[in-house]
Amino acid sequence: MTDLKNKLDIIKKAIDSKNGLDTVEIDVSQKTSIADYFIITSGNSSNQAVAIADEVEDKMSKAGYEILNIKEGYRSARWIILDFADVIVHVFHKEERDYYDLERLWKEFEKLSKEEE
Repeated sequence: MTDLKNKLDIIKKAIDSKNGLDTVEIDVSQKTSIADYFIITSGNSSNQAVAIADEVEDKMSKAGYEILNIKEGYRSARWIILDFADVIVHVFHKEERDYYDLERLWKEFEKLSKEEE
């Protein structure tokens, strides 16, 4: 199993174990240099968002992967970002996810990029 696939699997299993909602995996490798994948999920409450983020961090740490650059958003627990270099995990409170709608933004970016070709 490749290192990247292993990371993605660990993250998705950790999210599932805390009942993350509407989890999506977006390949951004051809669109940005900040990461290869975004994983986006949400919780129904701030407590659930923190529990999901904590579980992801714990399982990744046990597998030997540490947060490299960013760990933001714990204080408000509305949009928590965990940066594992080639995978960035976004854990939203459901209301914030609906508001920011990252999936739509990345789809629009992809559509615009294809029109430029």
